[in-house]
Amino acid sequence: MSTYKTLTAPTLFVDVAGVKFAYRRFGNKNNLPLVFFQHFTGTLDNWDPAVLDPLSEEREIIIFDNRGIAGSEGEPATTTAEIAKDAVAFIDSLGLKKVDLFGFSMGSFVAQQVAADHPELVNRIILVGSGPRGGEGLETFLPQVWALFDKQYNQPDELLLDTFFAPTASSQAAGWRFLERIRSRKEDRDLPISDKVIPAQLAAISEWGKKREGSYEYLGKIAHPVLVVNGKEDIIFPTVNSYILQQHLPDAQLIIYPDSNHASHYQFHENFVLQARLFLNGTL
Repeated sequence: MSTYKTLTAPTLFVDVAGVKFAYRRFGNKNNLPLVFFQHFTGTLDNWDPAVLDPLSEEREIIIFDNRGIAGSEGEPATTTAEIAKDAVAFIDSLGLKKVDLFGFSMGSFVAQQVAADHPELVNRIILVGSGPRGGEGLETFLPQVWALFDKQYNQPDELLLDTFFAPTASSQAAGWRFLERIRSRKEDRDLPISDKVIPAQLAAISEWGKKREGSYEYLGKIAHPVLVVNGKEDIIFPTVNSYILQQHLPDAQLIIYPDSNHASHYQFHENFVLQARLFLNGTL
């Protein structure tokens, strides 16, 4: 078992079809690896140690920057299908034949796409702050969310207090603790994202969220066990989308946490880790 943790795992690089991808891996190799897909504008340093470290006691954790994101070379993709194709190429480059997937926010769209396109690669899936292709209110953010993007903050990551956590005192306090945790890594931090990332990822989100006839049909083909997790009032991808996922996926469980927004798993990280472990081990 690796002695590294979220804050100490070194940044590694692997060639993926001639493009250098940045990644970190650590944890227990006795079970299937757990590969994480990150949120809109997120990098290696946005993953919460309070979730990754305890999960690493039973699983090898693999986090990475997709093409054109932060420490990875290339141009950022503009569709979920392209992002998923690159993600599969990254997993293949590590020589992995079967993995569990953890997708948060935009990364949850990628996890669904990977499972649909390469079912043989995937064992179990955790989707947090998610929604189906063509879901409710997914093609563009709510006006209140766009207003938050224009708001001035003392530090840029304080935007996450408004977009990830509920406006209640308890949720905001949890948000500040989350910021303290992700700010704790002092050395070998990931590179900042380029100006190309936001427009590319917005295009990918919009393409995924566009309503089409039969948008949900692909969900019936994802036969893997899935754990769907969200907060009671997700303002990024409305919470109703998590219910839609649970209803249309053949083998899905749903957890909705109270007093929470998009990043309920970071607010209730102790409960979430327990439930995620049970699910990954097939006992939930």
